[in-house]
Amino acid sequence: MSAGFCRVSSVLRRFSSVLGPRRVVSAGSARLCSGCQERLCSPPLAGDVDRFGGVTVRDFPPDISEDEFTELLRDGRVAVWLRVPIALSRLSAAAAHLGFGFHHAQRDEAVLSLWLGPGEDRLPAFATHQVGVAGAVVDESNGKVLVVQDRNKTKNAWKFPGGLSDLGENIGETAVREVFEETGVRSQFCSLLSIRQQHNHPGAFGMSDMYLICRLSPLSFHIDFCTQECLRCEWLDLTELAKTSETTPITSRVAKLLLYGLEHGFQSIDLTVEQMPAVYSGLFYQLYHRRLPETP
Repeated sequence: MSAGFCRVSSVLRRFSSVLGPRRVVSAGSARLCSGCQERLCSPPLAGDVDRFGGVTVRDFPPDISEDEFTELLRDGRVAVWLRVPIALSRLSAAAAHLGFGFHHAQRDEAVLSLWLGPGEDRLPAFATHQVGVAGAVVDESNGKVLVVQDRNKTKNAWKFPGGLSDLGENIGETAVREVFEETGVRSQFCSLLSIRQQHNHPGAFGMSDMYLICRLSPLSFHIDFCTQECLRCEWLDLTELAKTSETTPITSRVAKLLLYGLEHGFQSIDLTVEQMPAVYSGLFYQLYHRRLPETP
């Protein structure tokens, strides 16, 4: 028996001693467990094995046994993930005594992890970035762009309307939604213009922050801005935005980028989006890139 599996067995023996004895279930089960004297048993834990050799456990009956839990970790399992609902948070303390540590927590669930493979812990860290998206809505007919001044800022600087992207929301969708929520102007996504990366961000709980600015095309022009979030909202000339001191450095830089696009064509500054199939079956991703010139 390998040293790694001995460690697993030791952990599970201690784990089961905290949670209780083995449960013997009805004859409708389809598994024989050692030590059951040929009675049919079914492990009450629901475990999902991932492609890296780890197992995720989501259900924690109070009468879990060592044998039933160990069965989930055979055949070279390298890690255990425990998804503990807040109603059973008492189990976190028991798991901590067995070597588990908090990986992350969200709303009504905490996820604990334990590395069982060789060498140092190679489990990935939890998400460490937040994604903010702004929309630069450009009226190509007059060279004006939609800008706002935030109400909650110490400096009343012109900026593009935007906010944090929701879970599962594409970049362009965030830009369009945030622009409408803040200004009342409807728009459509055209391209990605810029990406700013910043670390130790106070507004991201000290984590890293990605801030993306998209180019949008207006579908309406009447402003009805949110007075709770915005102090002012205007269609401002891009030339003025590019040179005014009443803006942020990134807004000024993107304004100059947009002016260049108006003069030379937006294809010279745009990163357009293409949806492509992911390696995971049935999933897709969005690829942002500069379009190659079309060949005759």
